[in-house]
Amino acid sequence: MSDSSALDVTYVASLARLDLTAEEAARFQEQLGTVLTFVETLSKLDVEGVEPTAHPAPVLDCLRDDVAGECLPREAILHNAPDSALDQIRVPKVVEDA
Repeated sequence: MSDSSALDVTYVASLARLDLTAEEAARFQEQLGTVLTFVETLSKLDVEGVEPTAHPAPVLDCLRDDVAGECLPREAILHNAPDSALDQIRVPKVVEDA
């Protein structure tokens, strides 16, 4: 599989609707060969008994506990609102009449 000529970069680029110059195609062909060689090396590793992981390190829950706290007074909230009426915040209408 290390033979990078097995995959035609120009053909794959056309499938992706990429217009590559000959120089770009040659450079990508070489880079693809390097990647495929690396993948071939990885495929030779013995991973028997190694469990698959989504993260290389344990991911801990980084959220704080949801604890109720003191609320702002209604007057302060309404004072910061752009428009209010009847002790409520007024917002623009988002649903049109049918």
